[in-house]
Amino acid sequence: MILRPTKAELQAAASKTVPDLIAPGLKVLFCGINPGLYSAAIGHHFGRPGNRFWPALFAGGFTSRLLKPSEERELLPRGYGITNIVSRASASADELSPDELRAGGKKLRAKLQRFAPRIVAVLGVGAYRTAFEQPKAVLGLQDASIGASRVWLLPSPSGLNAHYQPDSLAKLFRELYDHANA
Repeated sequence: MILRPTKAELQAAASKTVPDLIAPGLKVLFCGINPGLYSAAIGHHFGRPGNRFWPALFAGGFTSRLLKPSEERELLPRGYGITNIVSRASASADELSPDELRAGGKKLRAKLQRFAPRIVAVLGVGAYRTAFEQPKAVLGLQDASIGASRVWLLPSPSGLNAHYQPDSLAKLFRELYDHANA
């Protein structure tokens, strides 16, 4: 495992994948847009320092302490997992084409059919809108389901998403936590 990837290791991570953290019957399957180069280089989801996923997960009540990306497997016994719409890593989600997002949406549908989490929480409203051709989708619980999985939209926790600061992310994650554990 690479602790701090070098520039060369980050460049080499382009188009690599990060294995899904998934099991049948999860309470919530968190679904990112795609792995960043840092995550692909270290082999763990939401791995880049400054990504707010792990702090939001903790602040929202999903974990009893702030986990490091390398501790991601601790989510499975709690009933939570992680996947992505598009599996290939890129420097930015902006590098993904609409066709690639739609193709990723089809693969995600198949994955949800197979593993049947109660809720799939997509972390990126714009990516969800494109991948699932739902141009008016907004944050929160959606009317639509994918198979047996209810869909919940959250903002991207990337540090590049300045629209949502840690306090507002924590509140949105808490709403999902409360719903998933009611």
